[in-house]
Amino acid sequence: MSAEDFGLDGPRGQVFAGIRFEAPPGSVVALEGPSGSGRTCLLLALTGRMKATAGHALVDGRRLPGQLAAVRRISALAAVPGITDLEPSLSVAEQLRERTLLQRRFGGSLRALLRPRRERAAASRDRVDRALRAAGLDLDDLPKGPRTRVRDLERLESLRLSLALALIGEPRVLGVDDVDLKLSGDERDQAWSLLRSVASSGVTVLAVCSEAPPGAVAVRTGAGSTRQQPPPAREYAGTGKERKEAADALAETGRA
Repeated sequence: MSAEDFGLDGPRGQVFAGIRFEAPPGSVVALEGPSGSGRTCLLLALTGRMKATAGHALVDGRRLPGQLAAVRRISALAAVPGITDLEPSLSVAEQLRERTLLQRRFGGSLRALLRPRRERAAASRDRVDRALRAAGLDLDDLPKGPRTRVRDLERLESLRLSLALALIGEPRVLGVDDVDLKLSGDERDQAWSLLRSVASSGVTVLAVCSEAPPGAVAVRTGAGSTRQQPPPAREYAGTGKERKEAADALAETGRA
């Protein structure tokens, strides 16, 4: 992954500008800066959800801003407010099942859809198990096991669940927002250790934070910017389609 003079202008001025970096696959790229400096918008731009207006970036050989859809297909997001919000009233098991249904219906190949139902179900269980292990989330350790409500999760547990949901799609690029938000020093260390573990499997991790950890590729936002971000939920590319997909999954899980 790399970027050269990557930038985005919004209705009220620069959101971010002059972003330059290079990171090999399997890196942790820390998008650091103060809140309001364009960190989340940079995350969305590098994962194909927001169209940059200056410069270019290469994501797994795909060029931005031209190949937005191609980058979206190989990337996933976690813990981005307004985009990947967890449903507080669901249990952890229900939240996982909903994402599995979405992945099965919209993320799988035609060949996979034609496999017998039993094989598809077994493959889905294996994929969820791998995602949970990668996110370090043991359902049996939760207060009520898989039946624990999302609203009852601690901040670090909630982050782990959001990561697991994103990893179900087996992305090559994983974008995570506000990694160090509302975490103690020990919890912050655990979160970064978790992201390094994910990256060690070959997934490039883009992580928004206030301060980059040691060993990460640090990309700073804020310099020369008006620090005004367009609302991610409105500018998010593909929102209409993904809302339809979510509605279909909600109907299948009985929550419509």
